[in-house]
Amino acid sequence: MQEVSAINEFGETCLISIPAERALTVYVDKRELVTLMTLGAHPELLVLGFLRNQRLVESAQEIESITVDWDVGAAAVKTRQGISDIEARTAKKVVTTGCGQGSVFGDLMAEVDQLQLPPATLSQATLYGIVNAIRLQESTYKSAGSVHGCALFQGEQMLIFVEDVGRHNAIDTIAGWMWLQADGMRSDDKVFYTTGRLTSEMVIKSAQMGVPIVVSRSGITQMGQQVAQRLGLCTIGRAMNRRFLCYSGVHRLLLQPGLAG
Repeated sequence: MQEVSAINEFGETCLISIPAERALTVYVDKRELVTLMTLGAHPELLVLGFLRNQRLVESAQEIESITVDWDVGAAAVKTRQGISDIEARTAKKVVTTGCGQGSVFGDLMAEVDQLQLPPATLSQATLYGIVNAIRLQESTYKSAGSVHGCALFQGEQMLIFVEDVGRHNAIDTIAGWMWLQADGMRSDDKVFYTTGRLTSEMVIKSAQMGVPIVVSRSGITQMGQQVAQRLGLCTIGRAMNRRFLCYSGVHRLLLQPGLAG
């Protein structure tokens, strides 16, 4: 956990703890395989489970050792007899719907410093309108759970609402919709909303869409906050009813504390 300052609905600065998200690049027999995003509680078990779920190993006995070095963010896996046809079996990387796995994380981070976000602001009144619109939206989550929802707003108007089993799928769908609009679509007056937590990948994907303000009913990770600050992107989390926390880009949020009462 890491302690950071945030601005609440009353315009007050408060100290909160956020989880420390870290990138862990997995090497199997000295061959780079994937980068996983994790809180890092049990990295050896995470790596072992990943190899098992990807059907790259049949049993734990095939693994001689898993060595994790957080100084370089790497996990070195040494197998007893190698993994047959590993090149062919891993040639086509698929980004899964899992909420914490990011095999394209390295590629995303390489683009961060090249992203330029347009000027944009969001009033507290409009933020409350967005939260209320989400509350009134009929959704699979309300009836069945087990999904994540994402939406794109222009002011308090919801332009598109997408649900999927993973929040990455939902935001990618919205990005595709934006690109298909006639003559493209302005992003400087848009706000992205997600039910999921604000990880670094979600922050970067929003920035890639050119949307400089992201709202979530969940929280933010330490790396998500650091990337957002680096980009000058406004992240607002724990947004429910009239409560929220602004973790970064507070200059884009037009506070109206009187509305919070």
